[in-house]
Amino acid sequence: MVVIAGKNKNKTGKILRIQAKANRVVVEGVNKVTRHVKKRKDQPGQKIEFEAPIHVSNVMLIDPEKKKRSRIGFTKEANKKIRIAKKSGSKLDSHKK
Repeated sequence: MVVIAGKNKNKTGKILRIQAKANRVVVEGVNKVTRHVKKRKDQPGQKIEFEAPIHVSNVMLIDPEKKKRSRIGFTKEANKKIRIAKKSGSKLDSHKK
């Protein structure tokens, strides 16, 4: 995936998690956030760095053939719905549910 808007524009990464109800995704190496955790009896205080979710409208799929960002389309083959990249028309991984 490639980020198309915001402070992380043009950064690419693999999707780690999808939050479908909130329409957000977590992309590897994008939108890094630092959280400070207070010390406890058994743990010292520390800084934790992690990827925060971003809205799905701010990311696009990378076309496997042209290596550029592309919109997603659908076609039907043998009564199955198959995802395709609009830019090149190439088939993408089958949609998993």
